[in-house]
Amino acid sequence: MNVNLQGRSLLTLLDYSTEEIIFLLELAKELKTAKKANKEIKYLQGKNIVLLFEKDSTRTRCAFEVASYDQGMNVTYIGPTGSQMGKKESIKDTARVLGRMYNAIEFRGFKQETVEILSRYSGVPVYNGLTDLYHPTQVLADLMTIQEFKGYLKGIKFAFIGDARYNMGNSLLIGAAKVGFDFRAIAPKDLWPDLNLVRKCTETAVDTGATITLTEDIDEGVAGADIIATDVWVSMGEADNVWKNRIAQLLPYQINKKIMTKAASDAIFLHCLPSFHNQETKIGQEIYEKFNITEMEVTDEVFESKQSAVFDEAENRLHTIKALLIATLGKFS
Repeated sequence: MNVNLQGRSLLTLLDYSTEEIIFLLELAKELKTAKKANKEIKYLQGKNIVLLFEKDSTRTRCAFEVASYDQGMNVTYIGPTGSQMGKKESIKDTARVLGRMYNAIEFRGFKQETVEILSRYSGVPVYNGLTDLYHPTQVLADLMTIQEFKGYLKGIKFAFIGDARYNMGNSLLIGAAKVGFDFRAIAPKDLWPDLNLVRKCTETAVDTGATITLTEDIDEGVAGADIIATDVWVSMGEADNVWKNRIAQLLPYQINKKIMTKAASDAIFLHCLPSFHNQETKIGQEIYEKFNITEMEVTDEVFESKQSAVFDEAENRLHTIKALLIATLGKFS
């Protein structure tokens, strides 16, 4: 496949063509095989990357760090209190400083505008590790996981259930349009994706054969689905006072065994994590005490079932991020 991603940022999957996305997935598959066989080649020896985090993380930080170390890169992690960016120094000034010191920048935070400014002024590839609007590296891992379990992408019936307005709903919509899914966003109407984004993805779907359905009807959306996916009901950074209304809105859309039986018999469950499927977290316990529910966006029965591929999905964050780093920073054949 004749694809050249050298020097490219990834701010949203809208930035990449279908061919480029498939290339990254194929490369990630090769890299995963090589790592497990202890035959990995270090394409990025001596390169430097800085990880800028306004929001804490487990999977994104670990995936970028391990991917970088596996490839021989040097990593600097700057957490939520470790930088003057946006406080004593402007984002564009920070970008120009870091661009002089590092070969690449990863950003995880709130505003999409921040990662766009970093890309515009740094002069090096910038990767969106999550903003309020987009989470492209997660969706690369989701696509890789679907390929592993189903053997194909085009024509997959994908049902996303829950709050579809934010980073996961938006990015899954884009990814689905790029690879030709039959995509269904199942949610109350006021939690549907932005219609401007839907229009962009509909234009992409003309070329890929994707279909896009927005519906409040769970039975319609889930029928025959190959993939059932969801996300937390309250996103990081939202105020605590939204929990009551969000739970009231979305409790009927909780992923449970009944919903899974309406999907294809071999359907798999995906979740970007973390997930509130029990009371074994501080937030889970607080929600139980306030609202008397023990599970939120997915039941523990589904989360722990054989249909759940959430930990394969989490592992694939490493391999797809590694593919992204190599494709944009390395020289390989």
